[in-house]
Parts: sequence; C-alpha cells; structure tokens
Amino acid sequence: MDAEVHVLVFPWPRQGHINPMLQFATALVDAGVQVTFLHTEHNLRRLAQASPPHLRLLSIPDGLPDDHPRGFLDFMEAMCTTGSTAYHALLLSLVSASDAPVTCVVADGTMPFAIEIPQELGIPALSFVTHSACSYLALLSMPKLVELGETPFTADDLVSSVPGMEGFLRRRDLPRGLYCTDQGDGDPLVLKFAEVIGRTSKACALIFNTAASMERPVLAHLASGTSDVFAVGPLHARSSSAASASLWREDDGCMAWLDGHEDRSVVYVSMGSLAVITHEQFTEFLSGLAATGYAFLWVLRPGMVQLASSALLREAVGAAEGGKGRVVEWAPQRDVLRHRAVGCFLTHAGWNSTLECAVEGMPMVCWPFFVDQQTNSRFVGAVWKTGLDMKDVCERGVVERTVREVMASDEIKAAAQAMAQQLKHDVAEAGSSSSELERLVRFIRELSIRPPSAELMETRAQAAVTVSGL
Repeated sequence: MDAEVHVLVFPWPRQGHINPMLQFATALVDAGVQVTFLHTEHNLRRLAQASPPHLRLLSIPDGLPDDHPRGFLDFMEAMCTTGSTAYHALLLSLVSASDAPVTCVVADGTMPFAIEIPQELGIPALSFVTHSACSYLALLSMPKLVELGETPFTADDLVSSVPGMEGFLRRRDLPRGLYCTDQGDGDPLVLKFAEVIGRTSKACALIFNTAASMERPVLAHLASGTSDVFAVGPLHARSSSAASASLWREDDGCMAWLDGHEDRSVVYVSMGSLAVITHEQFTEFLSGLAATGYAFLWVLRPGMVQLASSALLREAVGAAEGGKGRVVEWAPQRDVLRHRAVGCFLTHAGWNSTLECAVEGMPMVCWPFFVDQQTNSRFVGAVWKTGLDMKDVCERGVVERTVREVMASDEIKAAAQAMAQQLKHDVAEAGSSSSELERLVRFIRELSIRPPSAELMETRAQAAVTVSGL
C-alpha cells in the first residue's frame, strides 16, 4: 500500500451513488492506494454487508432523525449544514494525522461542499459523477435551455442547445423533476441539480463511471471545458464479484424461482431505489405485464406504491392472469440480469441499472422517473438501440406491446450483445476504461506527492494547535 497516497472517497448517501463509488474505492485499493470511505451514520447502521478488505469506513451525521424520509431537497439542506460541519471537522483531523494523512479527496458531484471544503483547505479534490456523461451534459446545459425556453415538456420538439445531441434529444428527454409541465424552468429539483453540478464541475478533474465507447462525443465535449476527464467504467464489470453495499436485504430466493423457467422467458421489473408510483400506475403495469403471457419478477420496495400495503400488492400480483408473477422487496440485481431465464428488463433507466444491463447484454424497456433517467432512456432507444423508451406513458396496452416487442426483437438483442462485448474489451487489460483508470491513479499520485500548499500547511498547523489544546 502506497503510504504517500491516501484518498478519502465520499458518496452522496443514496444507494445508487454508494455502489459505484464503493466499486471505485475498491479499484483504488487494488491499485495499491490507501482509501477511507465516508458514509453517513444513518447509512452505516443500515448496511447489510461487511466492508471490502483493506477499506476503512468512517461516518458523519447527516442531521436528520432515522425515520426521516430524506427527500432530495430536505436531505441536501441537512447535508449542507450539519453534514458539512461534521465533514469539515473530520477532514481536518484526517489531513493532520501523523500516520498516513489524507492527501486527496474524491467526492460525489452531487455535493458541492464535499469538494469546495477540501479545496479551501488546500487539498486536491476530484468530482465523481454517478450519472451518465450525456445526462450530466444535459444538466449543465439547463441554464441556457431555460434562457431559450427549451425546458422539459412532454413534446417531441428537438432541443438545439445540448452539444452533440441536436439531432435526437427532444424536450421530453431533458432532465426533469417529479412532474413534467410547461413550466419546467421553475422545477426546483432540476434547478438545484444544475446549480450543484455547475459548482462541482470546477473540481480539478471529473471521473465518470462510463466507457468511451458508449459516450465518446459527450466526453470529448466535457473534456474541452475542464482540466481533465476520466472515463473508467463500468466499474462493476471489472470483477464478477464487484463490491456493493445494499441498504436493503436482498431476496436470494428469487434465483431459485428463475431456475425453474426457460431461457429468455422472464421479464425483470425494477424501478430502482427512489421511484414512487401511484396505485393506478401499478395496476396498469400489472395488467400489461400479465397480458404479455410472460412470467415476471417484480421488485416492489415497501412504500414504492402510494397508499398500498405490500401484502395487498402481492395479493394483486398473485391474482393476475396466469399467476406468473413473483414479487420481492429487493433483488440481487446483477445476478438476476445475468440469469439465463431473464429476457428483458423493465427499468427506470437509472445509470447503474443501465450499465448493468449493458454489461450483461440485456435488452431494456425504459420507463424513466426523473432527472438523469429521461436522457439515459433516450440514448437506449435512439442511440444505442439496445431497448425501447416508454417514457411519459403508463397504459396497459403500451406496456404489453413494448415488452412483447423487446422480448421478440432480434435487432435489439444483437445491439445489446454487441455493446456487452465492447464493454468487456473496455474493462479488460489495455482496454480504454482500464487504461483510463491507470491514468487516473497516476494523476492522483502526482497530486498527492506535490509539496503541500500554503493553505494545507496552515490547516495542519491550526489542527495541531487545536489538538494540543484539548
């Protein structure tokens, strides 16, 4: 382990952000870098698995009681106040440690304070982007889009002001909050995201969990406007047993259930860790899935369907035509997607799920929920052609037709398999993503062994005075 290099990795405390940054931290450890991984106290208590070997876990309070729902805006405010204060204090102690002080920070691009605080202290800080590069660029473009009136709306009008996407990106494909109206410019969630990543884009480098083969033009544009861009993904594909940290208990029993089905005969359905749907939408999905005649495995988290108990949802699925459905509260998704019985994935098109599908060559039916998922799903349907985009529609007839088409399409299967083969080359030795990861490790080492800045020397002196006064 390189004693001169010690990286603090700090994800936004959500499931979809923790896993890719944990996989990144593990890759750094494998490269001989000392890593500390920072959770919130709330999440560290919830973790179902032990930490990967040689990875130190620390935590800070997020300022909210355990039973708080942690909606984005409330959660961001708490993290920017209580969380940032605790983070500042912890960082002071870590950079002033006599044994292996922290020399670099890699923080989630969703948290400006996590990058700005170390920069103020003279510590190099890199931004890790857990979204796709295409959705990141769309979010960065939102201020200009608002100015031009090209805001999120359920329309097929092409958007002209997101570089490199002029020929296919529509208003309905732009990042949005929970509701899409003709007043998209006033959406507080999208505006907050645009502000946040605008600030974190000023880090000394951007790290993307993507591959150049998937998003080369977008990455090239982003690289032209910042100091450095690294495309090191898909990180989970670097190892068949890539690290994960599930905040929910996975139902492994569904794997035995899949074993009892024929090849490519099951539809896997999961809307990720955040989406909440109405009971009417649940009914439309269920009716459409049942009408396809295919068996389906459906992840329904507690609270995912508004005003409905898990028992009633299971009963409804069991009573559906043919009784071919199985419900679980959480599934071992990577294992499910590589199972021979699964023929397609009906998904919210979150970036982690999109990458996991891409690596397994799994065709997709996309029903995006919010923010980056709108842009991801457009790339799936219109650029990569590895699935179909069903955004803005939740009707049983559309669900049935779309699932049937994806399950039967040889063209979609071939495109998905071709992408999977390319990504396997990308993460293999000498592949583009592996080469980028090696370049990134060299970049971090060079940052870490530079002579300490005046700010950092002052920080360490102040911390030493504080400690001596205790």
